[in-house]
Amino acid sequence: MTATAGSLTAAPDAGGPGSLDIALVSEHASPLATLGGVDAGGQNVHVAALAGALADRGHRVTVHTRRDGRELPDRVPLRDGVEVHHVPAGPPEPLPKDELLPHMDEFGRQLVRVWRSRPPDLVHSHFWMSGLAALHAVRALDLPLLHTYHALGTVKRRHQQLADTSPPQRVALETEVGLGCDRVIATCRDEVAELARMGVRSDKVSVVPCGVDTELFTPQGPAAPRGPYPYRLLQLGRLVPRKGAAVSIAALALLPDTELVVAGGPPAHRLDDDPEVRRLREIARRAGVADRVRFTGGVPSRQVPALLRGSDVVLCPADYEPFGIVPLEAMACGVPVVASAVGGQLDTVADPGTGRLVPPRDPRALARAVADLLGRPATRTACGAAGRRRVLRRYTWARVAAETEAAYCAVLEAATAVTEVV
Repeated sequence: MTATAGSLTAAPDAGGPGSLDIALVSEHASPLATLGGVDAGGQNVHVAALAGALADRGHRVTVHTRRDGRELPDRVPLRDGVEVHHVPAGPPEPLPKDELLPHMDEFGRQLVRVWRSRPPDLVHSHFWMSGLAALHAVRALDLPLLHTYHALGTVKRRHQQLADTSPPQRVALETEVGLGCDRVIATCRDEVAELARMGVRSDKVSVVPCGVDTELFTPQGPAAPRGPYPYRLLQLGRLVPRKGAAVSIAALALLPDTELVVAGGPPAHRLDDDPEVRRLREIARRAGVADRVRFTGGVPSRQVPALLRGSDVVLCPADYEPFGIVPLEAMACGVPVVASAVGGQLDTVADPGTGRLVPPRDPRALARAVADLLGRPATRTACGAAGRRRVLRRYTWARVAAETEAAYCAVLEAATAVTEVV
């Protein structure tokens, strides 16, 4: 291992173990990507924010992501202390993430080439294919590896069944990553149980949640203009069936005097060509609520807080949700959340303190919970204030980085102890 106890000296003003060279591997989710596409969402935000928060603690961070454009430079500074490295693996063009597996061997070989001359102190891979590439490299160079899945193939297959487009060997390869890395950093408690069923011992897992930018997402600031209806609901995120927008539309039919804004997906000028938008519009037409559903298309991140603040309740009715950043963003803005009781939302949404948890795929349960909040303004205000307090106490990126750093240190110290014994 390259890191020793001597490298963990105190860094100025960081409050942590000192300055480490950290490699984050995120094969499809670049921190430079434009959000809102099918494969660009929470993981991109997570990797970018974690890298920045680790840099704030005095570390040097390089994010290794696949080159998906011919014009991209080899390396791009993201901010002080953080650099993005575009790894040549496969054609230099955008590819769906489910088509990237054949290029992971090359990704791993490129990491070996780069790290052989300048090895990082540790590697932290994100998503299972990044884990495969990183595992190949760390085994060749004897480097410590931590891994965050962000989503598990076992869960996706259980919920999507034949609609799951993941490579058929995904679960077996995810298990290989979990057994081969030094530590798994899970994002919620539900994931720990899932990993145990895969054979990954719970004592090898640290639970560190995702975070939220509490300076961008605040209750103070402009709110998006309201429509003609007394109440507004918001569903925000990628427009894929598992996110449950169809459930929100069905629930809207039971909620008079209420509009639903669906934010996400392609740019506004391409909405008419999007298959999922067309499917959802047809569902709204059949439910008799087409005039009360508005699709905005993809929204720049800086405009999201105003959308949240302009809503009475934020809906997160996904079939399953490995973590779910939208509930945190809503809570940080002081807006109550009604979410499906799945995955990471079981951890983040405190029912009844910050919102409500309902069964997935149940429009009536969703409508009842929303109607209860809409009918009680004082409760909505209290839930919003409690949500903000909960985020500040548990989900700031500074806290997430500190807990991630603690997992790093545990792995480095264990490796040092083994080396000293040998």
